[in-house]
Amino acid sequence: MVLTDREKTVLNEIKEWEEQLYSYEPNDLELAYDRFLDRSFSLLPKEAQQQFFNSFDNWLFHLHALIQGSQLQMDAKERIMTAGRIFNEEIESVKDLRALSIDQLQYIAHQQIARHRLYSFVQGGLTGTGGALMLGADLPAIAAVNLRSVQLIAMTYGFEVNTPFEMMTSLKVFHAATLPARLQSAGWDELIQDLETMEDNYFYEGKEDLTDLSWLEQPIKQVFKGLAILLFRKKSVQGLPVISMAIGAGSNYQMTRRVTDFAHKFYQKRYFLEKGVSSHEQF
Repeated sequence: MVLTDREKTVLNEIKEWEEQLYSYEPNDLELAYDRFLDRSFSLLPKEAQQQFFNSFDNWLFHLHALIQGSQLQMDAKERIMTAGRIFNEEIESVKDLRALSIDQLQYIAHQQIARHRLYSFVQGGLTGTGGALMLGADLPAIAAVNLRSVQLIAMTYGFEVNTPFEMMTSLKVFHAATLPARLQSAGWDELIQDLETMEDNYFYEGKEDLTDLSWLEQPIKQVFKGLAILLFRKKSVQGLPVISMAIGAGSNYQMTRRVTDFAHKFYQKRYFLEKGVSSHEQF
């Protein structure tokens, strides 16, 4: 495949991002946290641990299916294709979007990314008001926002998420994006390996377990965020708990920023792989 100058530039950006991912070195505090979490969970019977993570997996599967099948998501899909038709009026399906140039796809993807970062910021700010209902709904809400953003980025790059393979891939992208920074390179490797080894892009035949001990850091961070909000919710300025709202908004925005950056890089790379550019090619 002959690459344009812009495609070479984007590929180099992906390569530089990957190098940063692989070069991350965990500090002593992170290593100590890993040991503490491992020791804590080892006190539970293996069966209880498996049941705990299976429950998390089932919850993510059902949340993904609920979002994917919602009218809200159908409307968003149509908006993406309408945006694509501005550049190519012959687009009739999500797969047809792959005919667009990388700059055109990035333009559409950045619209989705900016919108969902705003959703996350606002949702975090509302959680920061300290209301029991908002605090209780925070984890499902932030998970839904980020799963939805991954689905829409996938569709932008021409990958419909209504098949077993694409559904599992998008879930694994979400999972890898929410891993601690020190573990994201392993999640990235697993995603790329799936793409290179799977012969059938309809059924998924790889590892279907998502959550495990290493993934728990993100939910635990959400719990600590909730505690911080409760601690500062009574410190108000003109009747508004500004500090707790800033904690909620900032935390959720950073999480969505991390998820959308990871998902965007993955589906950009997959776009090039579909066009025949080897993942090991030097750019």
